[in-house]
Amino acid sequence: MERLQKLIAAAGHCSRRAAEELIRDGRVRVNGKVVRELGTKASADDEIEIDGEPLKVPRRHRYVVLNKPEGYVTTRHDPDGRPTVYDLLYQDDAGLHPVGRLDRDTLGLLLLTNDGELTHRLTHPSFQVERAYHVCTRPWPDKRLLSRLRKGVELEDGLARPVACSIPLPDTVEVVMTEGRNREVRRMFEALGLEVLLLRRVRLGSLTLGKLKLGKARPLKPEEVSGLRALVGLE
Repeated sequence: MERLQKLIAAAGHCSRRAAEELIRDGRVRVNGKVVRELGTKASADDEIEIDGEPLKVPRRHRYVVLNKPEGYVTTRHDPDGRPTVYDLLYQDDAGLHPVGRLDRDTLGLLLLTNDGELTHRLTHPSFQVERAYHVCTRPWPDKRLLSRLRKGVELEDGLARPVACSIPLPDTVEVVMTEGRNREVRRMFEALGLEVLLLRRVRLGSLTLGKLKLGKARPLKPEEVSGLRALVGLE
């Protein structure tokens, strides 16, 4: 949300000072109501009119990464009353949408934005954007099971095969996928007879969590945004 006169100026209609005069004169409506207070705030999602003509406000893209804990669902409202990832965000980030989903029991990197084109490209299979996950299981997979995992696991909705599979830590398997099928990674390990104790997404394309603490969110750095956009041909 920003001051109304700032939005009017950002849209190129006039200067901020001239916008203040328009507001004082009662020539500006927000969502059908005349606004005269200079402290009024609005956003690009509001319907703003000047002298009865709609104002096209450029939408400023925003990008936030969340280190999602277990127990939170990736939805705006949950009919069962479970906590959602939006409970962990600032109020100004409530209008952002998740880029893909993490199920309730999966931790880690969740990107949220209002950049629709970037969301489409990051999630569409044709762009082959990598998603890296760390998985802890019981029992620990032996060489035979790891070999089967690398070759791909047949699921009810088709073959699931990681593009890479490694052991970065003594008790952790890292798998890299380029699809985002529902609970795909968890189902792969379960199909091999392994119980998933922990599943954490650690990377989406070029984006990582860095030192972001569990349950915390932060805006992306300009170079992180540029890296993601370049990855899918937007820069």
